Amino acid sequence: MSPLPAQSPQSLIRKAPAAAVKAAVEAHGRYMKGLPGGRRATLAYLDLSHFELDGADLSEADLTGALLAGASLRGAVLDRAVLYGADLRDADLRGARLTRVDMRGAYLRGANLSGADLSGCDLREGLTAVQDGAEGFRLLRHAEDGAGLDYALLKGAKMSGAQMSGAFARAADLTDADLSGATLSGARLNNATMNRVDMTGAEIFGADLSGALLRRAVMTGVDTSGANLEDADLAEVLRAPPPLIYVDDQPLHELLEAHEAFCASGGAKGRAISIPQVDFRPLRRLKGRKLSGLSAPGAIFFGMDLEGAELQGANLVGADLRGANLRKADLRGARLADADLARADLSGAKLGPLVIGEGRALRADLTRAILRGANLSGASAARARLIGADLSRAVLAGCDLRGAELPEGFVPPKG
Repeated sequence: MSPLPAQSPQSLIRKAPAAAVKAAVEAHGRYMKGLPGGRRATLAYLDLSHFELDGADLSEADLTGALLAGASLRGAVLDRAVLYGADLRDADLRGARLTRVDMRGAYLRGANLSGADLSGCDLREGLTAVQDGAEGFRLLRHAEDGAGLDYALLKGAKMSGAQMSGAFARAADLTDADLSGATLSGARLNNATMNRVDMTGAEIFGADLSGALLRRAVMTGVDTSGANLEDADLAEVLRAPPPLIYVDDQPLHELLEAHEAFCASGGAKGRAISIPQVDFRPLRRLKGRKLSGLSAPGAIFFGMDLEGAELQGANLVGADLRGANLRKADLRGARLADADLARADLSGAKLGPLVIGEGRALRADLTRAILRGANLSGASAARARLIGADLSRAVLAGCDLRGAELPEGFVPPKG
């Protein structure tokens, strides 16, 4: 393996021969697997700008201060790596895994982190002091503005528990991102696009969110009193629901019990219910419940557990099912037009036709449904209507789409 170059006394950044970098990455892969010839990659302060490292496993690698401007790291694995003070401006990190990465002081202006997993990542400010014979010490700067995440693309990124105190993310696009439990104290997010972002339990004291777009953001358990929200768009923000929900003076849980009795008895007991625009979140879970034919258009099921629920023929038009657990749920013939299923887990779900008589069947209707980042692996969606649906970043491995009406121009994955 060709050795990586020694540090130049004039500059901390070193040029890196492509062959040496490739060998170091391959040796690191063996190191992570415990194979002979493995060695942890030490790529600190290397000039890796515009390198192609798609899919590379660089977990736990040392990339301190590395110059990765314009590099392609799509789908790369960088869990627990050190990227302290690294320059990642305009880098392609779509779908990359960066859990618990030390990215303090990293420069990510214009980087594309759409769909990336930055859970538990440290994105706080940080400085690197370099010993200098003439001046004693000087600061290593990749750019004068030190702009952090300004103008970065973080659509659908997982950032739960991320540390972003004092971080700069002005005009960044965090649409659909998961910032639950993140620390944003003192962060600069002015003019950022944060529509539909999940900020459940986030700390935003001292954060500058002026001019930010926060339409349909989830702000349950968020104290906004110490944040600057001047001119922010907070339309349809989802806050904590009341502990109990009543519909026409009857508790929601009693209504569902009546509907379940109606389903179980074939209509002999209980009654079918129609409860539009109701917030189901106080019930927390509907796992395995028998709710066939439930009519709840525009209802809120955000983040709820509906695993294995029987919702055949249900009317859930325009419902908010973001992040819901719908694993193995029976949604045959369900009406889900305009429903929001971003990040929902529909693995193994039944979304095929519901037979209602000889030669008659209701197809599942997901016309214009939002399925960004949803997991549909192993789901059955034969003949489903998906016209105009948003399937960007959706996981479709093993999903049965035979005969389905798909969005214009959409090509389903092979296999």
